[in-house]
Amino acid sequence: METIRIQDDLYTYVNQAKLDELVIPDDMPMAGGFATLSTDVEKLMISEFNTMCADASYPNEHLERACTLYTLAKDVKRKKKHGIKPALKNLSILKKLNTLRGYNIHAKELILKGIAMPISIAVEPNMKDTTHHCVMIQGPSVILPDASYYKEGMEQQKEMLLNMWSGFAKQVLAIAGHSEEECDLLLKDTLAFDALVAKYVKSSEEWSEYVKMYNPMKTGRVAGMVKPLNLKKLLGDLFGFVPEEIIVAEPRYIKNFKEVFNQDTFEMYKKWDYVVTLMGSCSFLSEELRDLGGAFRRAISGIAAVSSPEKFAYQLASGMYSEPVGLYYGEKYFGEEAKKDITEIVQQIVATYQKRIMENDILEQATKEKAILKLSKMGLKLAYPDRVEAIYDKLVFDKSKSLYDVVHTLNQIRLEENFAKLNQEVDRTHWAMPGHMVNACYDPFVNDITFPAAILQAPFYSIHQTRSENLGGIGAVIGHEISHAFDSNGAKCDELGNLNNWWTKADEKKFNKKVNAMIKQFDGIELPWGTVNGKFTVSENIADNGGMAVTLDIMSHSEGVSFEEYFMNWARVWCQKAKPEYQALLLQVDVHGPCYLRANMPPRNFPEWYAAFNVKKTDGMYLAPSKRVVVW
Repeated sequence: METIRIQDDLYTYVNQAKLDELVIPDDMPMAGGFATLSTDVEKLMISEFNTMCADASYPNEHLERACTLYTLAKDVKRKKKHGIKPALKNLSILKKLNTLRGYNIHAKELILKGIAMPISIAVEPNMKDTTHHCVMIQGPSVILPDASYYKEGMEQQKEMLLNMWSGFAKQVLAIAGHSEEECDLLLKDTLAFDALVAKYVKSSEEWSEYVKMYNPMKTGRVAGMVKPLNLKKLLGDLFGFVPEEIIVAEPRYIKNFKEVFNQDTFEMYKKWDYVVTLMGSCSFLSEELRDLGGAFRRAISGIAAVSSPEKFAYQLASGMYSEPVGLYYGEKYFGEEAKKDITEIVQQIVATYQKRIMENDILEQATKEKAILKLSKMGLKLAYPDRVEAIYDKLVFDKSKSLYDVVHTLNQIRLEENFAKLNQEVDRTHWAMPGHMVNACYDPFVNDITFPAAILQAPFYSIHQTRSENLGGIGAVIGHEISHAFDSNGAKCDELGNLNNWWTKADEKKFNKKVNAMIKQFDGIELPWGTVNGKFTVSENIADNGGMAVTLDIMSHSEGVSFEEYFMNWARVWCQKAKPEYQALLLQVDVHGPCYLRANMPPRNFPEWYAAFNVKKTDGMYLAPSKRVVVW
């Protein structure tokens, strides 16, 4: 077997032994890195849930409800007894929709019942005034994982995948009592309506430029564009008044709405509505239906088997009651010593970032000062919140009901809570992620970073790892999230998270030159499972680059550090073994690049990499100085 040199392939050199041992669980598409840590947390918390249920001893009423939902969700016999009937009862409202007038009368009820709509309505922070909320509308989801699958040149793959999905849907429809002829008619119209939607909704690449969601329009104008849907009546029913302005997240779809939803397509829409809503309900019905409902997703991800009832039940309960579960995990399994240490690392990274902005060659002085202001106002949410939000007091259900009805009740409470926010100020203390989630994020519209307790463990972070390893792990990830404040999207928001162009034209031109260089660095790279789209992944690649730049700066001003340990732990963090089908799917729908490239591409932009391992022009990990990019 050929020996891999670190100078040729950092990722493989560091991770090969681990990759050889990793076994992808039957019910997952990948193992290693984030996935393994998530699985470990999940196993730990399932054990906690089982103990609480067995002892009937709960720390608080929120966790008692979570454990009750967990118990209902894993009761296979009970779910079999209820079968498909709860979902069909919920869908029976569709029989009332004989005319478009009748549809408009019942539109609010359809939304609250979780029945698929030709538009999606939500209340979100207003991107131009993030202290207040606004109404945002967009189109529905397509059946396939992304609208890009419907593009020209993808016909063969699209047809194959839609046939696969239809096969599973036909089995569900048969359980619902439909004859083969009825199934064929239902699916024909469902696919025809899906094709209409797919012509105009955004692809993941388009959604990745999230600032382009902000398209304010007068409600009257939008109402005219979406006839025969009576938008003003629907908004009045949902909010008690009709807002003067709404934000159109998908202008192309709304401008072409009449082609999708009209008198001629109404019957087609109703069949689509019935089928896709029923398929989306399967998880909460019998085990047979849960298996069928998830079979398409598993097939396109390379997942061999449906998850166990216990695992499904935990994921449902911990998702519905995420903040109380995360708080419990954080308080029990994350120590104050670690919280203090990680806080110091964050503060050091922010301070170093400020210094680097003052020294960089992109921004003029006035713009630098605004960037520093943005950093100084950035919120830091580390480990877990001090309290749970008030909505968890409202998430109450009748445990004598079917699992489907319980989930429907809880989802309706969440929907109504979201709609009620329109007249409330934005809660900037809200945590975007719970304490038991292995992840991290930057919220551009609040200007804060969130690092849940669950990610603050090895290889990302440990008080038992060296400072160099921690900087190459969690330090670079913290730097990554901070960098999102200044990536190709975040740079368009100010210190309060408002869309606000605080750049001069000269600054923007120099920044965009670096953005384009970053796109070029990744675009078109061929991997065994597909081709990398540099534009789609550019924000994440800029963030990886920024996270490495700021932590290498700290390393260079620290004593007793090891750049070898830094780079090796950086690569260790991205260790992942995944099914080829899943890797191919991610290239279409995930703004993050493949883990292999996240480990190997950023180091090549920095002189410390070349010095640490004596990397030369003839080595695989060498990049000519003229092609190296450092954004921040």
